[in-house]
Amino acid sequence: MVVLHKVHGSQNRFFLLDQTTLEQPLTDPELVALAQQMTHPKTGLLNGADGILVVNASNHDNVLGQMRVINADGSEASMCGNGLRTVSRYLAEKYHSNQFKVETLTADLQVSRQSDLATDVPAFSVEISPVRFNQTAFPFDHLGGETLIDAPVRAFADGLTFTAIAVPNPHLISFVDTTTMNGPLLGDLGARLNRPNRYFPDGVNVSFAQILGPDQLFVRTFERGVGFTNACGTGMSATSLAFAMTHPQLGHFGRQMTIYNPGGMVKTVVHHSEARDTIELIGNATETHLITVDEAQLHQANVTEATATVATTHEEAAYEAFVAGLPSVSAIAVKE
Repeated sequence: MVVLHKVHGSQNRFFLLDQTTLEQPLTDPELVALAQQMTHPKTGLLNGADGILVVNASNHDNVLGQMRVINADGSEASMCGNGLRTVSRYLAEKYHSNQFKVETLTADLQVSRQSDLATDVPAFSVEISPVRFNQTAFPFDHLGGETLIDAPVRAFADGLTFTAIAVPNPHLISFVDTTTMNGPLLGDLGARLNRPNRYFPDGVNVSFAQILGPDQLFVRTFERGVGFTNACGTGMSATSLAFAMTHPQLGHFGRQMTIYNPGGMVKTVVHHSEARDTIELIGNATETHLITVDEAQLHQANVTEATATVATTHEEAAYEAFVAGLPSVSAIAVKE
């Protein structure tokens, strides 16, 4: 039997599968089929999820494991900040270590355990890098240059400016007012840029942000391969960097920022140097369920209430109590 974990970072929900516990690791087509089956919001186990976090062994020095991210539609993300926090917690508890690196698709990233956000709300800090602005990192085209920094794009929306940052997931960011945040534009633009289009041929994550005050934002993301999520860790990280770059009187390099999202709140710190930019993402790593299933059901993409045994932890109630104590900064509700 195999134990999967249902986890979330800021209500960005995943199933976590440690392939080192399997007799035979799943092939890539099997992982795609499993992600599409388990994460479906109507037919998937426990109301589905945003993707599957796959933990593999790593042969890199000073690295405890490798993380792969299979989105709900079966595509693979190069990184996931919220997911990395939950994988970091899993590896920390498995190997009894509080500071280490995790291999991702493009880089080995530093992670560390932090003080709990509240009782039974464990927190981890994860490195978000590398940061790139050049169009080949996305890729993008027909946007007027090799970078896009706080510039109008009338083909996307009148009256808004946009910034494109890859961290390494590609993100398109705009700072908006309350009316725009609560309107249909984000969903329309996100869907448009993740269908075949002339601007982002591989698609792009689209984030809108409201400035709440010095070093404070509310961020909502339409995520490539998923759609609207309660939170996107790399989206909040990229938006923090864009905030410091384009609104230097309010967003500051080297200071801790508070980033609210529909699923809760995280902290970020943007580090800037001549050599490179990096971002620390600090937030919860919550485990809500333990799912016991026969390994054969994984290979067959058949993990359901009928084939698995599910145990619920107490951590979701603790996280919800933590969120209930946060200030109300937006009317946008958590996606169930």
